[in-house]
Amino acid sequence: MTRAELYGRAEAYLDALEAGDPMRLDWADGARFTENNVLLEIGDGLWNTISARRRTYDLKAADPAAGQVSWFGIVEEHGIPAIMALRLRIEDGRVAEAETIVCRKVDLSPFPGIDSYIAPRPLMLADVPLDQRVPREQMIAAANGYFDTLQLNDGRLHAEFTEECERIENGVQTTNNPDAFPDYPIAGLGCAEQFRKGHFIFDDRLRDRRFPLVDEEKGLVLAGGFIDHTGRRVDLTWTDGTKARSVFHYPHSFVLLELFKIVEGQIAGVEAVFVTVPYNMASAW
Repeated sequence: MTRAELYGRAEAYLDALEAGDPMRLDWADGARFTENNVLLEIGDGLWNTISARRRTYDLKAADPAAGQVSWFGIVEEHGIPAIMALRLRIEDGRVAEAETIVCRKVDLSPFPGIDSYIAPRPLMLADVPLDQRVPREQMIAAANGYFDTLQLNDGRLHAEFTEECERIENGVQTTNNPDAFPDYPIAGLGCAEQFRKGHFIFDDRLRDRRFPLVDEEKGLVLAGGFIDHTGRRVDLTWTDGTKARSVFHYPHSFVLLELFKIVEGQIAGVEAVFVTVPYNMASAW
């Protein structure tokens, strides 16, 4: 399928979702649908509660070779906004897989950041110039290197970053943004510098990594996986001797869909949607 056709399938899915009518879509035999890593009947979950889709935030990526398309944006349930990441696999023109992560507001959490999730960064929407593109395998290696850096987080980098790299998580910029997190000083640093400090040593595992979509034209890699926190590391010491504390004090996991922008083999931008799930929850995929 072409990029335009895949984008069209994503729009058709979102239109059907907004209407609460999955029968508008042509589903493949044995099609699978998950929401926040739970396998559901098609038409369950958000299909029952959605009241609107906001069209100002529209970040798509497509992989014609793999028949995959993704979308990041905002949906509303009974008028209450949530951030959603969607991945579809199209097989013979029909929806074979629909994977969704829906980040809803939880008390005391800074996520989701609806007010700051206005429109996608131009960086994420732009085509990568031909002379700055790298092969699919190298793009996946960069994204996987990011995960290696996060999991090991001993101050060494296993991926390269541009100086301008920023990360958005559940609608909130969590790099170079000290004002948003006055009690979380690591948020005031850039992508690479955060990792050089070794702050994320409390991320014990990054498992069940998948890279189902590679958009070579846009330089985007969509990854799926889990971050496991055992809760055993609370008091931290950065590589420069600074004392810090983990915000995670008990076992739990994050399930995520995460987009990486790759330019000349370097990570130029990161965008993630994740939610908390039971510790060490098995992957539905």
